[in-house]
Amino acid sequence: MNGDHRYAVKVAWTGNRGTGTSGYREYGREHSISAAGKPPIEASADRSFHGNADRWNPEELLLAALSECHLMSYLHVAVRHGVVVVDYTDDATGTMVQTKDGGGHFTEATLRPRVTVADPGQIALAESLHAEAAGLCFIAASVNFPVHHAPQTTA
Repeated sequence: MNGDHRYAVKVAWTGNRGTGTSGYREYGREHSISAAGKPPIEASADRSFHGNADRWNPEELLLAALSECHLMSYLHVAVRHGVVVVDYTDDATGTMVQTKDGGGHFTEATLRPRVTVADPGQIALAESLHAEAAGLCFIAASVNFPVHHAPQTTA
């Protein structure tokens, strides 16, 4: 399964209020994200950057990508080790700092997977598999900030 994998998305700005970017507060940050054969994601900037709080923002989407990637990697690793996962949720958080020049960057993310396994005798094994899964996550391997894990496992 080695090789290059290519992905394509379309981002379309929908926030032109009639005068384009004639002023900083004159345009909306709304946009849509789409990919062939999938429903669009209605997005915007974070509310603190004059965005629409009812829509997903890039910072949330980055955090969601990290969480989803760990989920997929963890389920794969669980199967390889014979651990039956029956439920998985994650309450992920991330911290971004804004710099004086108006830019910014994430400084860390913490994933908090809550995993339920079928066999109580495998709780310790299931908990230990997060380290292996973290090593397989493509998204976490692509970011330049630490991604912490604080899992809890029950049966």
